[in-house]
Amino acid sequence: MTALTLSTSAAPGLRADAIVIGVAKGTASRAKDGLVLAPGAEAVDKAYDGGLAGVLETLGASGAEGEVTKLPAPAGFKAPLVVAVGLGTAPEKDAGYDGEALRKAAGAAARVLTGAKKAGFALPLADAADAGAVGEGVLLGAYVFDAYKETGKDAKARNGKAPLAEAVLLGGKPRDKAYKAAVERAVAVAEELNRARDLVNTPPNDLDPEAFAAIAQAAAKEHGIKVQVLDEKALTKGGYGGILGVGAGSASGPRLVKLSYTSSKAKKSLAFVGKGITYDSGGISLKPAGHNETMKCDMAGAAAVFAAVVAAARLGLEVNVTGWLALAENMPSGSATRPGDVLRMYSGKTVEVLNTDAEGRLVLADALWAASQEQPDAIVDVATLTGAMMLALGSRTFGIMANDDAFRTAVHEAAEEVGEPAWPMPLPEHLRKGMDSPVADIANMGERMGGGLVAGLFLREFVGEGIAWAHLDIAGPAFNESGPFGYTPKGGTGTAVRTLVRLAELTAAGDLG
Repeated sequence: MTALTLSTSAAPGLRADAIVIGVAKGTASRAKDGLVLAPGAEAVDKAYDGGLAGVLETLGASGAEGEVTKLPAPAGFKAPLVVAVGLGTAPEKDAGYDGEALRKAAGAAARVLTGAKKAGFALPLADAADAGAVGEGVLLGAYVFDAYKETGKDAKARNGKAPLAEAVLLGGKPRDKAYKAAVERAVAVAEELNRARDLVNTPPNDLDPEAFAAIAQAAAKEHGIKVQVLDEKALTKGGYGGILGVGAGSASGPRLVKLSYTSSKAKKSLAFVGKGITYDSGGISLKPAGHNETMKCDMAGAAAVFAAVVAAARLGLEVNVTGWLALAENMPSGSATRPGDVLRMYSGKTVEVLNTDAEGRLVLADALWAASQEQPDAIVDVATLTGAMMLALGSRTFGIMANDDAFRTAVHEAAEEVGEPAWPMPLPEHLRKGMDSPVADIANMGERMGGGLVAGLFLREFVGEGIAWAHLDIAGPAFNESGPFGYTPKGGTGTAVRTLVRLAELTAAGDLG
């Protein structure tokens, strides 16, 4: 992973492969200014006799978000290259740059600096939070997944080049406790988010439920997290009919993994529950051609939960966090659950399975009920649950449903704060009737229209009485099938990790409910 350091060095004297600066579009009140140089670019501009903005405009730079323009470094610089990255519209006078704009710009620059050994980032650092945002953007933008590339002993990855080796945050304060803490947080969160990306990108022949559980066990041991793994025998004894039913058709047995991070100073507790379908064929209700190729990503919710619990432990947050990974492979075979079968869930409720491709809600239902038995202050589940949510919100925004409006708002605000686009969604009571079953307590399908909301209503049935609960449907942003942008790569994105970590931080500080 890219090394991250703070430095008070001046840009001209830094021995590096490149110096990164920020540029922006003029605001409405400053539109006449055209391209605006962001704070941090002063030394470069001075070396161009104050004409850097004009040079960049001549090269076609507009300051648009994520736009990258390269030009030779001026005389006297020890770095040969200047990389100008767009920050979008400049803030009004006396206002600072938004943290997400800094993250995206740093990520875009890190991506184009693949192959470089060292780069100095002279982006705006008004305070420690800005340093954390830039650092996080760099580490997330530099990510590559090369585990299955025949790249030789030097482990070069992207187009034969290794990711940026070292990023120096110029203008940072290496001896300032707040700056150091911000960078340490950025490293912990980014490393765990990238771990989630690795899991999502790993092919299903190497990541079945047993393998995922083993990875969780190893990480738990490393970071002092208690772990419990229920295999088929334990799941059968415990009556986890949902998880067992989904995994019944696979040669790879299901698992329920419980990760418990505890703090001696904690006053609150959170439970995170993740859907972990390591491959989803749809089961007997087989997915049509063209819909199977990316179904290794159907465990992205469990990956996010896993990463968030480890990050909480690494940050030493004063809150108890339990992660529940509901792991199964959904495959068709002679032993698979059939449409029309009735499963008895861990809660004791019975579910008529009308569609075996609506399997995520079945494994989550068991895990939600298990989490509820410990009476946490709140439960948040994360799942690539429905295509309907993608139709509603597109490929970059996840939906938030909850049994409490205030809690839903708090989760939404946390997501927006860390730069993860999300939108609050309702749970209309009239849709519940569509899941009535003549043979069981509830069916796993309801009305087709509003399918994402129907899934949320189903999950609500398995949340313990009086517990605040939110459901994050990350089907859209969990796996990026288009090109990379900002700090987001193609493939697994690690979405929801930062939202969960922020919720844990807010809970530890007593600022969440």
